[in-house]
Amino acid sequence: MQYFVTGATGFIGKRLVKKLLGRRGSTVYFLIRPGSEGKVAGLLEDWGVSKSRAIAVSGDLTEKKLGVATDVIKQLKGQIDAVYHLAAVYDLSADEESQVQVNIEGTRNVVEFAKAIDAGHLHHVSSIAAAGLYEGVFREDMFEEAEGLDHPYFMTKHESEKIVRKECKVPWTVYRPAMVVGDSTTGEMDKIDGPYYFFKLIQRMRQVLPPWMPAVGLEGGRVNIVPVDFVVNALDHISHSKAAVKGACFHLVDPVGYRVGDVLDIFSKAAHAPKMNLFINAALLGFIPKSVKKGMMALAPVRRVRNAVMKDLGLPEDIMSFINYPTRFDCRDTQAALKGSGIECPKLDDYAWRLWDYWERHLDPDLMIDRSLRGTVGGKVVLVTGGSSGIGLAAAIKFAEAGAITIICARDEVKLKEAEAEIRGKAGKEAQVHIYSADIANEQSCNEMVTWITETFGGVDFLINNAGRSIRRAIENSYDRFHDFERTMQLNYFGCLRVTMGLLPGMVKKRKGHVVNISSIGVLTNAPRFSAYVASKAALDAWTRCASSEYSDMGVTFTTINMPLVRTPMIAPTKIYNNVPTLSPEEAADMIAQACVYKPVRIATRLGITGQLLHALVPRVAQIAMNTSFRMFPDSDAAKGEKGSKPQLSAEAIALQQMMRGIHF
Repeated sequence: MQYFVTGATGFIGKRLVKKLLGRRGSTVYFLIRPGSEGKVAGLLEDWGVSKSRAIAVSGDLTEKKLGVATDVIKQLKGQIDAVYHLAAVYDLSADEESQVQVNIEGTRNVVEFAKAIDAGHLHHVSSIAAAGLYEGVFREDMFEEAEGLDHPYFMTKHESEKIVRKECKVPWTVYRPAMVVGDSTTGEMDKIDGPYYFFKLIQRMRQVLPPWMPAVGLEGGRVNIVPVDFVVNALDHISHSKAAVKGACFHLVDPVGYRVGDVLDIFSKAAHAPKMNLFINAALLGFIPKSVKKGMMALAPVRRVRNAVMKDLGLPEDIMSFINYPTRFDCRDTQAALKGSGIECPKLDDYAWRLWDYWERHLDPDLMIDRSLRGTVGGKVVLVTGGSSGIGLAAAIKFAEAGAITIICARDEVKLKEAEAEIRGKAGKEAQVHIYSADIANEQSCNEMVTWITETFGGVDFLINNAGRSIRRAIENSYDRFHDFERTMQLNYFGCLRVTMGLLPGMVKKRKGHVVNISSIGVLTNAPRFSAYVASKAALDAWTRCASSEYSDMGVTFTTINMPLVRTPMIAPTKIYNNVPTLSPEEAADMIAQACVYKPVRIATRLGITGQLLHALVPRVAQIAMNTSFRMFPDSDAAKGEKGSKPQLSAEAIALQQMMRGIHF
């Protein structure tokens, strides 16, 4: 048999052509746009045939008779047993003009072409979107009954099928596939569409919450999802069977279908994300009058928040309109035509993990962006305060290795020079490393450093506020040590503000810049014995939240890292930490690199978030838990002004140490 296929380079089309070529003695002519001839060699290789069996025909779907040359039409006249029309725009976010041009006018041109070559049959691949937003069960013999066709995607799918039904002069059959996803055996997919729009949201949930934590999902109408291999196999089988009579229509759908909430839950399970145990029915939002919704969207802040969230999650603007999808599809004729063939739609639960795995490996939008540290900071100016040791030094090494112009500052010039040598030893002698001795707790010293940086480098692109001091001492041992609170605040809060506010004008002028403030997990857990330290970091957190709001439209962004306990010289005097699980400075530096690359508002461990939730939801319980740990772990000898004795811990305290990785005690 001889076939002619439009959309042969598409996701469904490529697979259908391969299926057709698998039939003995078959030849497939396929439409390809002028200028796209370079794709032919790859297609032939994929199909495993020579150009004598898969023949490219130059043309354009948007032109009369597909723009195929007159001599080619004469050559094909009476030779083509079946035309398969698959070329179309399958995208909710596409503009109306392109959908009309391709879906409607393109179909009209295919119908004219089929008549011009006197084709034996036209197989038109439509979509369940042709039913619009019909409320209830839409049968295969229904068409005029379609409702809610205001959206251009629904409208153009309906109108294109109408052209086939009203204008086609050769025998025709219509196929309406449901929402097509990847291959059920390989997971392969070519674009983000349908349920894939929610994958980024599910991925974010997995990153933030442990898999055992109950989550709230969104419930709505029923959606119908089918894998591409089922669509191709069913289309190939039915189109070659006696069932494909003139005027027949087949729904290539899942006979059952799934509620929106079930789909989200299935993919959450496949992603090892938190299971959605509680669902909010989107229909509840239906009581809000359209005039109220329109009025709210007229408010600039509401619009900006909505657009930012939708963009961040990769969701098209219209997606929420289809959450309450009201249509179910009858497919008795399709099931009858497939009876005995062994072709049936698999259950989504059985292959969802393959779809997720393929998306995460090949389609995740983050994969298309250079998310390397070098791609982010290469050639950019980065200032790391407190860069002579610990976290700051480890971070500076990473920045220098990534090609950044790395500036480190600290008070001790000797240690700075040693740090510079270590950075060059690991990043290479060509690394651009600069040191500056400054005490950011001192206004004059800090101002001199900011002036030098501005005059020498024109400001900074990334500021890492890492310099800080920590004091572990119970309040009852601090009655006569008010200076502990003053000096901690002077460095951890006022020092960071001096540097940041000195460099912010330059960032605003360039309309770009990122500030990373190293805070503490103690701010989230309200760790006892660290009242001076936690208060200073909490002040920095609060200032950062205010600054983030003020500068969000100026190209300047902020990240707060609620850092867990890190084994640095700062905690060395507290001997009790010798047996406590801590992060290494290199692991902490990885968190700083992540902050620069992804620029999140906050980075916190799951333990820190859990502590914050406990204090917000059950503050009395949280207080009791923290007080218990406070009594388990004594002040260090240094805090009590004593010397020599080794801290003695109970078995319960040792067990708690191992459980609470990174918590300050």
